[in-house]
Amino acid sequence: MSSSSLPIALTNTVISHPPKTTTTNHASSSHYHYSRSQSHLFPSQPLTLSKPRTIAAVPSTPGIPAHENEPEAELVPEMMPKHVAVIMDGNRRWAKMRGLPTSEGHEELMKSWKRVAKLCIKSGIKVLTALLFTTENWRRSKEEIEFLFKLFETTLSSEAEAIMREGIKFRVIGDMSKLPRSLQKMITIVEENSKNNSRFQFIMAINYGGRYDIVQACKSVAKKVQDDIIHLEDINENIIEKELETEFSNPDLLIRTSGVLRLSNFLLWQLAYTELYFTPQLGPDFGKDEFEEALSSFQQRQRRYGGD
Repeated sequence: MSSSSLPIALTNTVISHPPKTTTTNHASSSHYHYSRSQSHLFPSQPLTLSKPRTIAAVPSTPGIPAHENEPEAELVPEMMPKHVAVIMDGNRRWAKMRGLPTSEGHEELMKSWKRVAKLCIKSGIKVLTALLFTTENWRRSKEEIEFLFKLFETTLSSEAEAIMREGIKFRVIGDMSKLPRSLQKMITIVEENSKNNSRFQFIMAINYGGRYDIVQACKSVAKKVQDDIIHLEDINENIIEKELETEFSNPDLLIRTSGVLRLSNFLLWQLAYTELYFTPQLGPDFGKDEFEEALSSFQQRQRRYGGD
């Protein structure tokens, strides 16, 4: 997969401690199988950072990991981020380490997404954005891509009733024109049925990329100029932002699993407003403890910079 450099220096980064357990590498299988009783998945496409990151510093004690020197603090409901973006990676690695087919890593990741969505709702977080499939993920094998799309379609179908019951507004961003027609239809149905829900918003990025979003926004603006809806001299940041598929609020917190200092190809400038948190935990293992640790780190940094 290709990488893009991040054109802005970011200092709001936290790296968590290593995973609590390690596993032994085993031979992996390229065989894909499909099961109907699954939950959510969303593999991510990372980008390489080109500038140094400033890591949150804490006093160190010999022989004790840095994170253990930080005072523990209870989560404060009033300080919860309103919008959390999560990039879960490592599902293929997770399966390989256990000698399992890659497909099982994808299936386990689905369960992680369901856990995260429930944790967001329970914590009072209003928006969760998850990266499922990027414009660069087409480089994966045809077999894997077909498996991913079929798994997502069936999962969305099985979760449609729960989405309505829980008052979740479901939305997909990205170029859906290249997705299987059956998946497009399922997305449209769930989006339409849930559009008036307001308890929680679940945004999935499918066949999405920052460059794609910029290009489609520019085309939309150009069309409006051509149709005399706006004038060339009227074009500014606000005009372009309104045409982006990511015109909703910037994430307050972006969590990246697998412990690598890389980001997805979301719109890069939006990350200037986002607290970044990296964990070495692989996506399928990401759960309540890891999520609460990320929220705790976010709140501690908000206290520090906010003067609380």
